[in-house]
Amino acid sequence: MGKLDKLGKLGKKIILYRRKIIQVLAAVLYNLNFKGFFEGNIYQGRVKGVCVPGLNCYSCPGAIGACPLGSLQASLSELKFKLPLYILGTLIIFGIMLGRVVCAFLCPFGLIQELLHKIPSPKVRKNKWTYRLSYLKYVILLAFVFALPIYYLVTAGVAVPAFCKYICPAGTLEGGVPLVIGNKNLQSIVGGLFIWKIAVLIVVIALSVFIYRFFCRFLCPLGAIYSFFNRHAIIGIDVDQSKCTDCGNCARFCKMDTRRINDRECLRCGDCRQVCYNRAIVCTPKIHKK
Repeated sequence: MGKLDKLGKLGKKIILYRRKIIQVLAAVLYNLNFKGFFEGNIYQGRVKGVCVPGLNCYSCPGAIGACPLGSLQASLSELKFKLPLYILGTLIIFGIMLGRVVCAFLCPFGLIQELLHKIPSPKVRKNKWTYRLSYLKYVILLAFVFALPIYYLVTAGVAVPAFCKYICPAGTLEGGVPLVIGNKNLQSIVGGLFIWKIAVLIVVIALSVFIYRFFCRFLCPLGAIYSFFNRHAIIGIDVDQSKCTDCGNCARFCKMDTRRINDRECLRCGDCRQVCYNRAIVCTPKIHKK
């Protein structure tokens, strides 16, 4: 409370809601092409080839950058000729710098799920089954981001972005729906695949009301990629072992399937600091000690 006591009401609100503020700012910065929402088309400027850290659909009318997950799948089409070093390097840089901080602060679809979860309803708390289901996103990463695109590349000569095409609810919400609403030509050609994607989106939205960050926890392959870097990422939170008593308050407080800070499910958001009575949870960057 000491830090908050020295601030006015506005300062207190900024500190309490700073993660939400950063999430909103990130969503706006990713989608600065506001006129695209009214014209029903996709921005094709010079910066469109640059990947943003979070899951923000390339086909979103407002998007001024590319989604790293979509770019990774698209780059597999060139696998016969060259390795996708640019996108792999981009993901590695984001991973080393931030890990799943990206999920907590820089992913618009994560913000949408958090807002949906605030709707009054019975909530499903984390348990051994949600923890087991959290491994599903690694299956989706392997099957839909790598295996299926490469299969299509070998058999048909083109790497179909299977996750984007068949699953991604963020792409449907941010790209598919606005484009179909704003473009009459698209309205006349939508078919069964679009209906399937709408059904997936409805299920994800509905379950996000009852289950905290449903898509992030169980389905998102981008979060799975960043989780590999989580333990040693530079920016985020860490534990001062000289102060930690292993009371477990941080893990119990967390709504994700986190068992320890900076494990694969930890978003490194820092919300758990408010329940650490020993103030052992500290912000990084710092050099992680073995």
